[in-house]
Amino acid sequence: MLFLRLEPGLNPNLNRIVLGVQYDGTPWQGWQTQPSGKTVQDRLEAALQKFAQGAIDTTCAGRTDSGVHALEQVVHFDTALSRETFSWVRGLNAFLPPSIAVRWAHQLPLLAEGEDQFHARFSATARTYHYLLYNNPVRSPLLEGKAGWVFRPLELELMRQAAAHLVGTHDFSAFRAVECQAKSPVRTMEEIRIERRGDLIVFSLRANAFLHHMVRNIVGSLIYAGNASKPPEWLAELLAQRDRGRAAPTFMPDGLYLAQVAYDPKWRLPQQPAGVLPWL
Repeated sequence: MLFLRLEPGLNPNLNRIVLGVQYDGTPWQGWQTQPSGKTVQDRLEAALQKFAQGAIDTTCAGRTDSGVHALEQVVHFDTALSRETFSWVRGLNAFLPPSIAVRWAHQLPLLAEGEDQFHARFSATARTYHYLLYNNPVRSPLLEGKAGWVFRPLELELMRQAAAHLVGTHDFSAFRAVECQAKSPVRTMEEIRIERRGDLIVFSLRANAFLHHMVRNIVGSLIYAGNASKPPEWLAELLAQRDRGRAAPTFMPDGLYLAQVAYDPKWRLPQQPAGVLPWL
């Protein structure tokens, strides 16, 4: 909801502003607004209120849980305020904490009902997540909150064989949280890549959409394959059984990053490629 009085500098025709937002999820209780006010959405909307001098509601591409990070979360909102795109970036960042930053902004016209209107969530065609895992006998305090940790050695080839069973369109009930509210557990996994960079292992998963805790549950089960606790074929069995209780426990959120949300090029969003983490 928007509360703005039209004054000089305001456009009477509403525009839809799209933002690319990056954040360190460690200090926040997830994306979605909560009474505590300690969420990324709460802080972003507080910054918007200060910059726009009015209350603005935001819509994101997909909620992230407590402790989960985003390289590029996509957010939209509607406003009559007319500003250059760089002003949205600099203006909002002036009111945001160091752990949250608007990386880019893009303006689209707000179309009439029934027309093809951009929507941060419903216009998305795919989503990519990275999971960063530190595989070393001794934990690293420098990676606290930024990467998961496994002290037992992991074999990449075993995990890759296991991951291959998950590619395609499947019922992912075995990897969804009990509290997941999605109407259907069926998702299309387009790709899973697993790469090692020294003691760091990067899992990259791309799908049309993800269920609640789906990535963390998959990573936990792939680790069982990587340390030879379970054979690679076990992942295929989990899919067929559709029983969350048979899969590995939900893995820690520390190393999970929403990397990119894909959209039709017609929207011309100034997005970055869904590459690996920038410091690797």
